[in-house]
Amino acid sequence: MKEFELKYGCNPNQKPAKIYMKDGSELPVTVLNGRPGYINFLDALNSWQLVKELKEATGLPSAASFKHVSPAGAAVGIELSETDRQIYFVAPDAELSPIACAYIRARGADRLCSYGDWAALSDVCDAATAAYLKDEVSDGIIAPGYTEEAIRILRTKKKGNYNVVQIDPDYVPAAQECKDVFGVTFEQGHNNFTIDEKLLQNLVSENKELPEAAVRDMIVALITLKYTQSNSVCYVKNGQAIGVGAGQQSRIHCTRLAGQKADNWLLRQHPKVLGLQFVDGIRRPDRDNAIDVYLSDEYEDVLADGVWQGVFRVKPEPITAKEKKDWIASQSGVTCGSDAFFPFGDNVERAHKSGVQYIAEPGGSIRDDHVIATANKYNMVMAFTGMRLFHH
Repeated sequence: MKEFELKYGCNPNQKPAKIYMKDGSELPVTVLNGRPGYINFLDALNSWQLVKELKEATGLPSAASFKHVSPAGAAVGIELSETDRQIYFVAPDAELSPIACAYIRARGADRLCSYGDWAALSDVCDAATAAYLKDEVSDGIIAPGYTEEAIRILRTKKKGNYNVVQIDPDYVPAAQECKDVFGVTFEQGHNNFTIDEKLLQNLVSENKELPEAAVRDMIVALITLKYTQSNSVCYVKNGQAIGVGAGQQSRIHCTRLAGQKADNWLLRQHPKVLGLQFVDGIRRPDRDNAIDVYLSDEYEDVLADGVWQGVFRVKPEPITAKEKKDWIASQSGVTCGSDAFFPFGDNVERAHKSGVQYIAEPGGSIRDDHVIATANKYNMVMAFTGMRLFHH
């Protein structure tokens, strides 16, 4: 296939639209089902690069959940805990492959933002992954291959119109890349910068004890940021992004947004949330929305008489502001990555509130001394990578 005609571009009025190779060669992708659109392919190609690099850097099956050309979540294939299974709606006895665990954890970073996502897998999509994805609201998937059973399952989604794309895992893009904006062509070298543990050797904090798990989490954060619309900040725990702040003009707003999402992920494991008793037959998106409102300042919207009965079997007690604060304050072991330097120590202060103990950022601010001093204040480990990771 040398070109693929799209229904329209970013918006229905933007016609005609297609994808093709400028040199006339074959496209590196094959559409196995559905008819992906312009934004679908942007998500597919960006997300594939992320999971491919994450697998190469960690050696673990990797997955991402993309929305509007940024990851809502990304993760490596670590076995799910009992709590993970509960908060991600996985049956206790469900048999899961490593790549299924990777996608479930990637989608679990921010289940509201992953609603209607584009899924990306570093490995062949198997039946376990497809079975989980079947019950989620999703626009499509890209992977280097699919088992026959996985294809059969995925073709039952969206009345047979679910988008399934296969990519050539050996495809290498041209060294130079171009795009047009307002009739003007921009050209730059493809970002081939390698992110691995060698990037994390410049530890500028007083505390230099960086465990292997934190190294892995720094790599997850930085590769996720490489494919997140800038400015961006990412919080990671146990090989899984738990909060991504994308596309903010201010660095502190990125840190706050990612931190708020990380806090919500942490709070989903609070005993009061785990104890919520939902009505039978409630859909996953409705459960996600109910949990989100329950954890917010607008919790009364879901606990009001005449409303809660449609969601819960038993009216839950509100989770107080103090309970939320105490729960988040008890968390630790979180890693924070930034795609550009922290200009002020306030970013470190905010990260600390979400249990961050490890930070990876480029460095290079005129206030690096203040940023490092703030990290030392909380006995954090901070690595300066020396490499900016802007993505637009």
